Amino acid sequence: MSKTITYFMTPMSPWTYLGHARLAALAAAKGASVDIKPIDLGRVFSVSGGLPLAKRAPQRQAYRLLDLARSAAHLGLPLNVQPAFFPVSPDLAAKLIIAARTTLGAEAGLELAGALLRALWAEDKNIADEDTLAQVADLLGYDGRMLLKSAQTAGVQDQLDKNTDEAIAANVFGSPWYVVDGEGFWGQDRLAFVELAL
Repeated sequence: MSKTITYFMTPMSPWTYLGHARLAALAAAKGASVDIKPIDLGRVFSVSGGLPLAKRAPQRQAYRLLDLARSAAHLGLPLNVQPAFFPVSPDLAAKLIIAARTTLGAEAGLELAGALLRALWAEDKNIADEDTLAQVADLLGYDGRMLLKSAQTAGVQDQLDKNTDEAIAANVFGSPWYVVDGEGFWGQDRLAFVELAL
């Protein structure tokens, strides 16, 4: 019987970007499904002791830049550690992923999430801009304007809130966060343990 990886994420996280394609490949190789659940990471931080980047100590901020560059080089992925549009509100992008997941299916949600993560972290695009979001979706062959309209409905906002509530209940405190059989794994550098769990 195939397993499901519950994938709590925000499209604003560089670590999520670094792990996203590997997660999708791992799931495909293992015959597992991915249930993508974009969350409001700010609300998760508020109950789990996390701090937004700007409020972290200078030495933590400096190490983050170093480790991001090192991790991207190791993985062979393009990454701008200080993109033009960061920090950026991830809310509309998160809701666009939910809209794709709801109307087009899990694979579409996963594919769009990957494209949005790349847009921010590798292509210097503003994922808070409606035109940019529609263009990213259009390039995948989806109807970007239709998805944007869906993303701005109360039902999609309710789903984002529900995803965030589920994340908090599952003791999530960062992104990416993967859950297999009730066991949580924080960070793209824990994908080897996700593979073992599968």
